[in-house]
Parts: sequence; C-alpha cells; structure tokens
Amino acid sequence: MRRLPIYFLIDISESMIGEPIQMVEEGLAMIIKALKEDPYALETVHISIVVFAGQARTLVPLQEIITFYPPRFPIGGGTSLGNGLGHLMYELRKNTIQTTAEQKGDWKPIVFLFTDGVPTDDTQVAIAEWKKNWASKSSMVAVSFGEEADLEVLQKLTENVFMFKNTSVNQYKSFFKWVTASIKSSSMSVETGGTGFELTKPDESVISKLDPREMPPKPRFDHNFTVFTGKCQHSQKPYLIKYRRTTQPTMVGGMEMNSLVYRLVGAYLVDSSYFDYCDETGGANKVGTDELQGAPTCPSCGNQYGLSICQCGKIHCCGNEEISTCPWCGNKGRYGFGEGRMDINSAQG
Repeated sequence: MRRLPIYFLIDISESMIGEPIQMVEEGLAMIIKALKEDPYALETVHISIVVFAGQARTLVPLQEIITFYPPRFPIGGGTSLGNGLGHLMYELRKNTIQTTAEQKGDWKPIVFLFTDGVPTDDTQVAIAEWKKNWASKSSMVAVSFGEEADLEVLQKLTENVFMFKNTSVNQYKSFFKWVTASIKSSSMSVETGGTGFELTKPDESVISKLDPREMPPKPRFDHNFTVFTGKCQHSQKPYLIKYRRTTQPTMVGGMEMNSLVYRLVGAYLVDSSYFDYCDETGGANKVGTDELQGAPTCPSCGNQYGLSICQCGKIHCCGNEEISTCPWCGNKGRYGFGEGRMDINSAQG
C-alpha cells in the first residue's frame, strides 16, 4: 500500500506558551482519534511532527496512524523558521520512498505549517531550497495562528496560506476539524484516483484563505509579544512570563495619544528542554519596565514577585526571604523596589 505522508511543522516558540500550545496538543489528539476511525486514513496516512523554536527537532518520526500517540509539546526561544524548514526537508529526504521499477513510491507528502509569529532567523536559504527541491514534490498548507505571523514569508512557501482567528476554544475545535477533514479527503482521493491533496471548504468565520502579497514585511524580532525567561530561586525550574503588545490612551502635553504597552498574559513553567530549543545566537530585545503592565507570581513556588531582576540581568522570583539567591549566577542579596525605568532583556518570542 502506498503511503500518504502528512507532516506537521509546528512553531513552539515562547509566544505559543499557554492556551495556544495546549490547544495544539488537544487538537492533534483529536485529529489522530478521528483518523484511527477512518478506513481510508488507516490504510494510507503516515504522520510525523517536526517542531521549531530557535532549534528544530523531530518530535514524532513518520509512522502509521495506528501506532501514533500524540506527544506533549515543548517550548523554546526564538522562531527559526529557516531551521524548521531545513529539518523538515531533512526528514523528507530521509523518509520519502521513491517510485522505482520494482515498487510504487509514496504519494506526494502534505505539510501543515502552524506558526503565530515572525521568523527570527534568515529564511532565504531554506526557502530557496524548498522552492527548488520540494515545492513541486509536496503540498504545503501554511496557517497563521492570529494576525501576527509574517504572511509575506509564508506566501513564498506556498499559495495555500490561511489565517486562523484562534479567539476561542470552539474556534480551535472547528479549525482542527477542518484539518482532519482535509486529511481524510486527501486519503480518500489517493484511493479513488484523485490528486491526493484535497482541502475541504473551511468555516470562513474561523479560518480563511489569504492573499498575503499585499501584506508588509515584518521585523526580525516578534514585537507582538514579549517574553521573559525566569527561574524559581527555590526549585531552580525555568518559567516564561508572557506579555502581549497593546495600545492605551495617554495624555501628552494636553493631547490624547496612543502609547504602546505590554500587558501580562501569564507565567508558565517549562521543562529543561526549553533551553535545547533556544537560539543562543539570536541576540536579545530590550524592553523597559515602564512598558509592562502587570507582574506575575512565581508559577513554581508561588513567590509574590516573579519578575525580580538580579544584577546579572537575569530574572527570578522573590518573596519573603530576607536574603534571596539568584538561581542563574548564585548572587545573594536583599531586594527592594527600584524607581524609574529599567531595560530588561526579553526572549525572541
């Protein structure tokens, strides 16, 4: 039986922390459950998951549906789409069975790319290789989670660029039902002599196809969110503090204007694999403390202040301890409240 390889190339950068990555985990589980009940999919569909942040990894190697169990997704720093594409093409080269005189090879692979941010690396080389070697040998569906992805970059990869509005749990469910239905229709298509790539009609109140050629290019840093990396001084566990950019009215010289601020979304524990997926060459973006609205408690020990800054520049939690110890550099000291603005290094998002 000829295989229909389905690859999910998924952005696991810091901006996906919280509800987005949780919904992706639950959505993939829903897709797998539905495909295991579909006779056409069971016969042909094989699935792999490749993830990327600053680094890219194969989270689940290509395998048939019946043996597939949805994984837990890690989080990393940076949005290196070029690394993600490079790793995807490595997997395609390694896994694709070519047609020979003795055997029928795989059907054309289908790639679902999910991203919510701006690439933080140079994607030109990877995109050029994709267009030269894989664009005609596979079918890619690029989905922007929200309005912040770089649509111009996605348009260079595929004509199938979609905007997923991702504003509610029900919209996530509708979105993953559309993905499931498209995989089912594609697997049925290969069985009945079709093209093997059949996207079903989406609910346009949830996901819509775009013409991104009119969209402006985005900056290299993802300024839609700012994310800080902290550590609990008691458990040593890392956590991410996520802020979303927004505007607020401000009076300047008697005139009402809008100023940009970052509003707290939440603080989330991550495991040590976070550092494996970070791009250490990507540099840092500085954000002033006067641009931040809200501060979290520590998601590990519950300390009241999760955004305390050591003299080494790193972030950790602080509470009622008389002497605090920075879990990054080991410096010990008493902490107080500073005045005025302080610039702190954020992750790349």
